[in-house]
Amino acid sequence: MDHGFLADIDDEYEKLVIQLNPPRVTVDNTSSRKATLVQVDSANRQGSLLEVVQVLTDLNLTITRAYISSDGEWFMDVFHVVDLCGNKIYDGEVIDRIQQSLAARASSSQSVGIQASSEHTSIELIGRDRPGLLSEVFAVLSDLKCNIVAAEVWTHNSRMASVVYITDEESGGAIDNSDRLGNIKRLLRYILVGDRDKRSAKTAISVGVTHTQRRLHQMLYADRDYDRDDTELEHVSVDRSKLVVSVENCTEKGYSMVNVRCDDRPKLLFDTVCTLTDMQYVVFHATVIAEGPEAYQEYYIRHVDGSPISSEGERQRLVLCLEAAIRRRNREGVRLELCCEDRVGLLSDVTRIFRENGLSVTRAEVTTRGSQAVNVFYVTDSSGNPVNSRTIEAVRNEIGQAILQVKDEMHTKASADDSGKFSFGSLFRSRSEKLLHNLGLIRSSSGDRLSPH
Repeated sequence: MDHGFLADIDDEYEKLVIQLNPPRVTVDNTSSRKATLVQVDSANRQGSLLEVVQVLTDLNLTITRAYISSDGEWFMDVFHVVDLCGNKIYDGEVIDRIQQSLAARASSSQSVGIQASSEHTSIELIGRDRPGLLSEVFAVLSDLKCNIVAAEVWTHNSRMASVVYITDEESGGAIDNSDRLGNIKRLLRYILVGDRDKRSAKTAISVGVTHTQRRLHQMLYADRDYDRDDTELEHVSVDRSKLVVSVENCTEKGYSMVNVRCDDRPKLLFDTVCTLTDMQYVVFHATVIAEGPEAYQEYYIRHVDGSPISSEGERQRLVLCLEAAIRRRNREGVRLELCCEDRVGLLSDVTRIFRENGLSVTRAEVTTRGSQAVNVFYVTDSSGNPVNSRTIEAVRNEIGQAILQVKDEMHTKASADDSGKFSFGSLFRSRSEKLLHNLGLIRSSSGDRLSPH
């Protein structure tokens, strides 16, 4: 029998079950003194837990406790949530958004994390990380008349993954010309390959929007960042003693039990559930407690085929993948926040200044709010070590003290005589020669672009 036909039947059956049993979302502010309880009852399907956690995370809610049960064809999840300040949720508008978003997500048959949009063109990049790589990527996009409206960059285990959203500099809309997109893709891959990544560097371009952080997890997992062992990265900042992942089988129940203990941080639950979902595991029961500096997560899982973990190799692989998922969203380095009027080429100029001062970006979050650019960078020196205060202050003086803020206790002491003026001379000095040198590109006397050397 045609497997596609069977899949269509399963999809229609799933939709029927959801229609007959619509999801119920309850927001309770009376049962707990410390947190707002969000309870979701819905028909169960692969990815349901991740979709719920994703919605709560996207609403900037912190999950302090979670109790998950999804045996059979129904799941019931209870989440204790607070806002970013640690307070219960009393705002009626926020509560309505929680209920509407969760009900819509729980009743949707759409793939996890995909949102259609024609406003931007999305670019996915993955390759070997190196100092100055992000600066070169942004410089290429600026030179190709692309405006970066949003981006997120993660680095882990010598790999760099990024999702960048661009628009055409002139029209302000998505770029859909196939020849132009092919040229963008070719030049970016040329940058990613460099001298040492001729096999695994990848670029992908599409018109639309993905759930950025969900996609970054998928990209790095597919890139197998979890099993790379580069001796040059012995300075990994996360103390292994603070991260413990164990996996064992509960033979009598037919489950595998996963325990995670580590320092708590925002979006930790999202990161671990992403990995379990990507690895084709189903969470049947779970308990999550994250009310102090340390988080504890316990999962009872099976593979999608209903079997527990069957080999030592699979067990070790799951441990490595969960450790990688927790470390990917690293906070290594000094946190710098850039807030100013947005303009084309801003990121190219700022990251060039970082590079010229020996700073390496380990993580970046780029957003545009109206006409304002609100960007966050985590930076180290080119060897991955902490940056000294003098270098940070030199960078701030060049970009502008009022524009670039340091959000790091060890680097908040500023010079008393700093004027806080923006250094236009530095930002707008000719970058064409630097860009061409970095790209290995040349121009003819008429200014036409020629091929790489």
